[in-house]
Amino acid sequence: MTQTVETNTIETHTIGNNTVENYSVQIKNLDLQFGNVKVLQQLNLDVHKGEFLVLLGSSGCGKSTLLNCIAGLLEVTDGQIFIGGNNVTWAEPSERGIGMVFQSYALYPQMTVEGNLTFGLRNARIPRAEIKERVARAASILQIEPLLKRKPAALSGGQRQRVAIGRALVRDVDIFLFDEPLSNLDAKLRADLRVEIKRLHGQLNNTMIYVTHDQIEAMTLADRIAIMKEGQIMQLASPNEIYNRPRNLYVADFIGSPSMNFLEGEIKAGTFIKDDLEIPLDGYEYEDGSKRAGNAILGLRPEHIVTGDNLASATVKTKITVELIEPMGSDTLIYATLAGTSIHVRMDGQAQVSPGDEVEIGFQPARASLFDPETEDRL
Repeated sequence: MTQTVETNTIETHTIGNNTVENYSVQIKNLDLQFGNVKVLQQLNLDVHKGEFLVLLGSSGCGKSTLLNCIAGLLEVTDGQIFIGGNNVTWAEPSERGIGMVFQSYALYPQMTVEGNLTFGLRNARIPRAEIKERVARAASILQIEPLLKRKPAALSGGQRQRVAIGRALVRDVDIFLFDEPLSNLDAKLRADLRVEIKRLHGQLNNTMIYVTHDQIEAMTLADRIAIMKEGQIMQLASPNEIYNRPRNLYVADFIGSPSMNFLEGEIKAGTFIKDDLEIPLDGYEYEDGSKRAGNAILGLRPEHIVTGDNLASATVKTKITVELIEPMGSDTLIYATLAGTSIHVRMDGQAQVSPGDEVEIGFQPARASLFDPETEDRL
């Protein structure tokens, strides 16, 4: 049965200080269900024009599924998808004005790089002169001009991914979708291509929606990050906001490498207490502006714990005994126990410390995070 394609322009309306013309993609109450399994649940998302949005989460959270729904590769169960102000919920992928880059490159092995770049344009009967112009522009931006006569088998993984990006780029669309494009590459190539993708966005200023499970990619590339869990968005904010003010325990634990340290204790008279450890919460900003009392979880990032010469900036100080060391070149991670809880501390890479050493540490409670142990929401 043929599905009717709806392309009615939605009415102009205001969301905060933004009208609908400010958005490239809008997703309204989206549901996707396979049998009895709910993959996406009442999901809402607005993507600004020219924005680099990253969908971040662990495997199975629904991020690639959401991207495929936007692309039209999956039929949604309920809800609506708007691109450029038009309802494309049931439109074919070719009618959505998007370019997509896959994890697997998806290049035609029998064609040269130039053939791969021009294939879709030739099928769309784009004039030859325009095809030549688009290919030359994409090849120049991606620095693949010397590769145009080669076949994919003669390319490295990084070069193949550049070609895959180029194939999306020649379509001359406003929205690019990236489905974990760097996952198949080694660490150095990932870092190099990450810079190239960021530079590409700066040059084009197109809307880009990028799926990854790598938080470093997310933090370095994104204007905003949507952290997903079980088909829902846990937090949608700038990398800085997510890092410094995670909305809930899941986001706090997911972002950061190593992850945030958590201490389970109690707040009494403006002080967090865990066993013999007492941490005055002076300067901490509560979400609703009012101080709390009762059970709480205090989160502290390893890099926010200071040692040595930096202790002068700390308002809370205590001592720990080093149990394990991980030298990482620029940093040294030490593992210890604080108030009966295992913690990790990030120190300078040249720090002279050994297992069994007693180290004085300090931190500022204003840089900590507090969570409700029942709801797991930020306090």
